[in-house]
Amino acid sequence: MNVATKSTSQQTQTAGHFDVLVVGAGISGIDAAHYLQVECPEKTFALLETQESFGGTWLTHKYPGIRSDSDLFTFGYKWKPWMGAPIASAEEILKYLNEVLDEEDIRRHIRYQHEVKSASWSSDEGLWRVIVERIDSGELLEFTTNFLWMCQGYYKHSEGYTPEWPGMDNFKGPIVHPQTWPEDLDYKDKHVLVIGSGATAATIIPAMAADCKHISMLQRSPTYFVPAPNRNDVADMLRELDIPDEWTHEIVRRKILHDQQEITRRSFEEPEALKKELLDAAKMFLSEEDVEKHFTPHYRPWRQRLAFIPDGDLFQGIAAGKASVYTDHIETFTEKGVLLKSGEEIEADIIVTATGFDLLVLGGIEFSVDGKPVDPADTVTYRGMMFTGVPNLAWVFGYFRASWTLRADLIAEFLCRMFNHMKELGTTVVTPTLRAEDADMPHLPWIDSENFNPGYLMRSMHMMPKQGNRSPWIFTQDYWLEKDEFPLADLDDGALVYSTVTTASVDASQSSAG
Repeated sequence: MNVATKSTSQQTQTAGHFDVLVVGAGISGIDAAHYLQVECPEKTFALLETQESFGGTWLTHKYPGIRSDSDLFTFGYKWKPWMGAPIASAEEILKYLNEVLDEEDIRRHIRYQHEVKSASWSSDEGLWRVIVERIDSGELLEFTTNFLWMCQGYYKHSEGYTPEWPGMDNFKGPIVHPQTWPEDLDYKDKHVLVIGSGATAATIIPAMAADCKHISMLQRSPTYFVPAPNRNDVADMLRELDIPDEWTHEIVRRKILHDQQEITRRSFEEPEALKKELLDAAKMFLSEEDVEKHFTPHYRPWRQRLAFIPDGDLFQGIAAGKASVYTDHIETFTEKGVLLKSGEEIEADIIVTATGFDLLVLGGIEFSVDGKPVDPADTVTYRGMMFTGVPNLAWVFGYFRASWTLRADLIAEFLCRMFNHMKELGTTVVTPTLRAEDADMPHLPWIDSENFNPGYLMRSMHMMPKQGNRSPWIFTQDYWLEKDEFPLADLDDGALVYSTVTTASVDASQSSAG
């Protein structure tokens, strides 16, 4: 018995019908709401959010120093100028999103503490039946919708990923994952060990260093870091000249994207020269010996995400002696800390496992089409946003080498164009379908791991949809290609199959988002 059938038997309450249901009220969901209002003003919609407020990642993560690892000129919306420094704290990002909710009148469309449990598509009705649990009351609700727009992100918010190391039960102090940071954790004058070397570790260490007695970072292998001032000289100049905010925002975005495109190109064509520049930047803060031992990765730049550290704060903490770095493997946890393979023991009062997260495909929601469960791994992705055989559903999955929001924007524009095209055709259902010429197409992994291979993705590749070797079945992860390709994509190339289902009209009172 699938979840939808089970939940329905528990006396679900009818909650209303919407043309579009957006799952998630983080940066992608709010973006979707903006585009629906601007491009498809006749459509009714609602945002279903599990948390008690908006913001997604920026609401759920509470660890010290939480900040963006992408610049806000591109991580922010292209239609809402960013007025602050490039790298922003969670508090600043939430303030920005709060302004958007008011300016765009989106707040009235959001239903908080609504957790989607299952979604079942009926071809006879031409709609999704979505079972939702009210977190605050336990009540089960059933929404119906013509289209599901999945904006809930791509990892499990409720808990992070922590490997199982030998002897973890032996350690006498707390072991904390940043994703479930305790509000009452007291680390003042304590020895803290942070396991991990990505953007989260690089954020936590300088944020905690001032209050800790000492903080150490333990990594299996080095990461490329980009130390730079947390300012944008172009933005500062344009603001000084009183250039309108919208113009400044667009010019700075274009300059940043141009520079990022050049770095990506060089990572493929001039990897050694780019590597030298990144290491030379680290040597402006640290000794050559430290850089060679702890900050010289064995892979070429951009096979994993480059971690930006504003003003080189992580390096500054190491240089000042407030933080230490160990590059080694864990033999076992001990009562006092961690014993390394080298035989050295790192003593700690608190251990923080900044070891990543668990990828969650489509929010872990159970989907079915005409009673048959949907396994995303059995589908082929249409432009990295829709799935073969699954009608009227899209998933926002952003970029690894560029800001997440850039792809959320492109997907939103594409979907709204598709909705308006369907309106012109007089159709109500769209299903990505392999064409006759795609019959012999190889089904390849979701991501080319030769060029990008972070641990969380490699652990979960078996759960992801497949991609093909030809358009529109390729998931390029290339913003600079997709920004030109998506607006011109042929909606009638046969890969999207349109049909019409006539359903009974819905009471207007049930279609409101209030």
